[in-house]
Amino acid sequence: MHAMPEKGGVWEGVQLYVHRQARSWGRYILEQALFLLIGWVPTIVGIGLRAVFYRLIMQMDGVSAIEAGVRIRFADQVHLGRNVYLDERVYLHACPQGIRIGDNSLVMYGSVLHVYNFRDLPHAFIHIGRDSLIGEMNVLRGQGGITIGDRVYTATMVQLLAVNHVFDDPDRSIVEQGITAEGIVIEDDVWIGSGAIVTDGVRIGKGAVVAAGSVVTKDVPPHTVVGGVPARVLKVIDGSEKGKTARRKEVFL
Repeated sequence: MHAMPEKGGVWEGVQLYVHRQARSWGRYILEQALFLLIGWVPTIVGIGLRAVFYRLIMQMDGVSAIEAGVRIRFADQVHLGRNVYLDERVYLHACPQGIRIGDNSLVMYGSVLHVYNFRDLPHAFIHIGRDSLIGEMNVLRGQGGITIGDRVYTATMVQLLAVNHVFDDPDRSIVEQGITAEGIVIEDDVWIGSGAIVTDGVRIGKGAVVAAGSVVTKDVPPHTVVGGVPARVLKVIDGSEKGKTARRKEVFL
């Protein structure tokens, strides 16, 4: 027979769980109560209720549209600008330093914005600028910090992973060797195609385009198109082809 867990062990597990969901027991109870009462309410009725009552647990500059089924952890560390839209099944896990989403930005269906800083890393956050769009089923892991500028668009299933494992020592397990968390910066007016992956420590320059399916492991110069695994510069955007069709094989969404 399996031994029953000790009482102290169970309580410590509960404490740990709550500690990783909210800033305190009081905050956890308040946030979960609101999610239970109105987090599931569909249609514009639910959007209206959440626009009013989520102000009790979140920082909201103006009216934001939050669909049913949006999951939020450390809600007091989430800051929404004006006219932000969070689609169904979006998951925000903020932790200290938080998640900031700028005015008129959208986070689409099923996307995960996850900081979950249980290692107490110094620069764990996700900050998104104005007029940006995070596409369906994106994954943003912000342990090293993710800064996204204005008018940045990501297509479906993009991954921005500001964390990586150290694995140089063959005599130690990967878990014991720790991680890197250098951060990711995406400057203004960037377009990232479907399925692209951006790894820790990368900066993508203003006006760049990342082709669908690319794995970006190095900095991307401004106003270039990159693609491939690993991604390399395919062309420079210099205005010489202005006015031609934008349907190009290498950057399909």
